[in-house]
Amino acid sequence: MTTVEERDYSIVAVDKFIQATRDSGYKGTGSAVAELVDNSLQAGATDIKISIFASDEDGKYPITLAVIDNGCGMDQPTLRTALRFGGSTRFDSRQGLGRYGMGLPNSSFSQAQRVTVHTWRSRKGPTLFSYLDLNEIAAGELTVVPSPVRVSKPTFVNGYDSGTAVTWSRCDRLDSRRISTLTRKLLMSLGRRFRYFLWDGVAITVNGDRVLPIDPLFRHPQALFNGATEHVSFEREIAVTPGDPSATGIVRVTFSELPVAEWSRLSNQEKRERGIAKGAGVSIVRGRREVDYGWLFLGGKRRENYDDWWRCEIQFDPVLDEAFGITHTKQQIRPRPHLTEALADDMESTARALNNRARKAHFSVKIAERFSASEDLATKKDALLLPLPAKPRPRDKHILEALKKELTRPTTTNQEQDEGIQYRIVPKALSDTSFFNYARAGGGLVLVLNPEHPFYKLVYKPLLESEDQRDVSWRTSIDLLLLAAARAAALIEENDALKVVEKLRADWSDTLATFLNG
Repeated sequence: MTTVEERDYSIVAVDKFIQATRDSGYKGTGSAVAELVDNSLQAGATDIKISIFASDEDGKYPITLAVIDNGCGMDQPTLRTALRFGGSTRFDSRQGLGRYGMGLPNSSFSQAQRVTVHTWRSRKGPTLFSYLDLNEIAAGELTVVPSPVRVSKPTFVNGYDSGTAVTWSRCDRLDSRRISTLTRKLLMSLGRRFRYFLWDGVAITVNGDRVLPIDPLFRHPQALFNGATEHVSFEREIAVTPGDPSATGIVRVTFSELPVAEWSRLSNQEKRERGIAKGAGVSIVRGRREVDYGWLFLGGKRRENYDDWWRCEIQFDPVLDEAFGITHTKQQIRPRPHLTEALADDMESTARALNNRARKAHFSVKIAERFSASEDLATKKDALLLPLPAKPRPRDKHILEALKKELTRPTTTNQEQDEGIQYRIVPKALSDTSFFNYARAGGGLVLVLNPEHPFYKLVYKPLLESEDQRDVSWRTSIDLLLLAAARAAALIEENDALKVVEKLRADWSDTLATFLNG
């Protein structure tokens, strides 16, 4: 029988502590692998290979995962320290990616029951080996980190003068039991987390596939997907401790706006693949490494579908770790009240403004799609008529110049030809008061409708916005009526005749406005 004196009253019950740490902090395999990538980058690695392969174990543990880098490698004391919980040669340092020395053992046991490390500091020098094994720790057989021993370099490690290989075996907590699924998920998650390092030239591969940088703002020209524009950016100087101005850091906030007109036409699958659909949120970047992503610092604004069409990134100096409540797993923040107070109001108001802009942009796309039905009908019949002269007249050039922005946007028509758009309907107020105007454009025709004219406001706009098929039919008929009138006028070349037609169009528009306003 165990006496009181024989009982273990050590501060940490090692076997139970190790079991408990398996459930602490990591959201998934991508987050855990990112910890190993952090260590590689800290060691100066420029080439990091992640290998996921079938295990020699029985079907219970079908996958083994290894991370190999060309970093500086470790000597015996450093390797032994790296495998300790809390072991670090850079504990509490703000100069790198890690601070607490929990990354290697904690991330490894979150996914696997055994972690082995091979490390070497020169091509001809020795390869050192050590490990941690969950079962041996739980059984009390392993109470200290094994002293590193010299071994032959593993067959899967070659080509690097120096480096480290970390291998997870008996993997029982990976996100998937399929190698292809794990590969795909890691390519995406690592591409976003380490985008700044990838842009700087660091190479990361997963089973031979290169990790491509993913910019959640969709702005960087080297990102996997780009095309968004910066909407607004600002900086705030934040105190590490509220009320103490002696220690501060800079927080940089950037909002981007996605191109609704172009990307709203992507298929749902393409939107998911690019991270547009259900991707709304804020990317939190510490030391050029993403540490969190979510609906953060946005006050009382709730997430809506239109929020998929803008993004935000917050970069902060590591000195502000306490203000952001950075965790040792570097995948989540718990911001302090004084930080939230400094950012939330401006961020919420910007988010609401961008939501409203996205809503209006989608409405414009929807309206453009309704115009396209009339444009297509006119284009199909155009071959039955006399061709329009390709050369614009002076009055056409003036109108086309005013419509430069509208005409450079992609058209929704299915009848767009190689030689140019045949017909285009554009709502825009020009310099005159006419209900409609027009211009010849490369053998085609642009019809301009004046949204300020009473006929547009009282008759045309309600038909344009209506979902009723009878209203759609009426509006299409009006489009064709106006296109026909504009096309007839576009055939005229003589100046005198053109002046008569221009006056008739203006007088007709003014008379129509008078009747409707009366």
